[in-house]
Amino acid sequence: MLQFYRKYFAIFILLLSSPVLVFSQEGGLQNDLEWPQWRGPNRDGISMDSGLLKSWPPSGPQVLWRKVIGEGFSSISIREGRTYTMFSEGGDEFAASYDAESGEEIWRVRVDAKFVNSWGNGPRATPSVDETRVYFASSRGKIFAIDIRSGEIAWQHDLVRDSGSLAPDLGYSNSPLLIGDLLIITAGGRSGKGILAFQKDTGVIQWSRETSHPGYSSPIVIDAAGERQIIFFAGAEILSLSPENGDMFWRYEWGSQWNENVATPVFIAEKYLFFSSAHPQDKGSVVLSIERNGAAIEAKPLWKTNVMQNHFSSVVLKDGYLYGTDRSILKCVDAATGEEKWRQRGYGEGTLVLAEDQLIVMGTSGQVGLVDATPERYNEKGRFKILSGKCYAPPSIANGKLFLRSHKEIACLDIRDSSGVMNQ
Repeated sequence: MLQFYRKYFAIFILLLSSPVLVFSQEGGLQNDLEWPQWRGPNRDGISMDSGLLKSWPPSGPQVLWRKVIGEGFSSISIREGRTYTMFSEGGDEFAASYDAESGEEIWRVRVDAKFVNSWGNGPRATPSVDETRVYFASSRGKIFAIDIRSGEIAWQHDLVRDSGSLAPDLGYSNSPLLIGDLLIITAGGRSGKGILAFQKDTGVIQWSRETSHPGYSSPIVIDAAGERQIIFFAGAEILSLSPENGDMFWRYEWGSQWNENVATPVFIAEKYLFFSSAHPQDKGSVVLSIERNGAAIEAKPLWKTNVMQNHFSSVVLKDGYLYGTDRSILKCVDAATGEEKWRQRGYGEGTLVLAEDQLIVMGTSGQVGLVDATPERYNEKGRFKILSGKCYAPPSIANGKLFLRSHKEIACLDIRDSSGVMNQ
């Protein structure tokens, strides 16, 4: 019994020691105030920005600009004063760049025919930006590398035509991942082309692996068990591959009805991974422990419960606690044990990000809330409504600005604390 408590006390301390400064997908210490890809600088939904408002007025923070665009669910990527997203208009699908200060369109590029679906029309994936190019994935599986300044296409790849991919029923939703000189795509192709690694400068395929259904989740990069690993939440399994050559480190079966594994995994401390899906309901969530066993690496469940059933919204981690929407309920869950700490309704299956110890929650019908990230209780510091319609894209934060996206509109808000003192 003493060994049991020692084991879980060690796990608890490990979880509480999650670093305030996180690591980038390149492996270096990240202090990026921008939002260059899906879920921010480190794909964990955490902003590195500071000096932000600690409470909001009833009408919300100041709106800097609003812009009606075409249909779509791609969230907003930001780098060096420009924003990038996707939308559909007429019968076409577009990649576009806007000025972050004014919302003025800089360029747009047609990338595909419009995707039409009962859940909502338009593109789903979020672009990834490096120093010179931005990488887009259309809802029908066309990949584009586009010059950030001119909008000229550097290279493109059709996953269905060139790789035999089976496009997901609800549209291709996997946001491209940049790691080193590679662009990683969850392709769902046949004959070993389920996952593709492109040379990001040329579009040449560096390696390809696996053939499982792609699901709807976007990959992340972790360092665990002495190895850099790309983690994929596919339609029926969780996979870990080497970014160098695509060799498999481990796999864990996680079947889902209709292959609807959507939420992005979350890395916890040095060796734990959180996964969650809403179908079927009896699975819910699992935390895997990634450890070496001789020459092999194994993934074994630390706990498994339906306390958190993420549909399309991903969780964020703060001081050993997970915050996210269990279907239509916002919750705080202890990452070490799976114990629920509090719950709150009112945001639907809303998305959320973390900034300066506070959650910014985007409700599916346009309600936006500021909530303290604490396990003690639900403590709201402001709530307002700005957008309408389907609001499924998570917020983005860059240089004191909050970017929100509905199905047809973008809003940019000033969330800097300019009072000279910290709001309480």
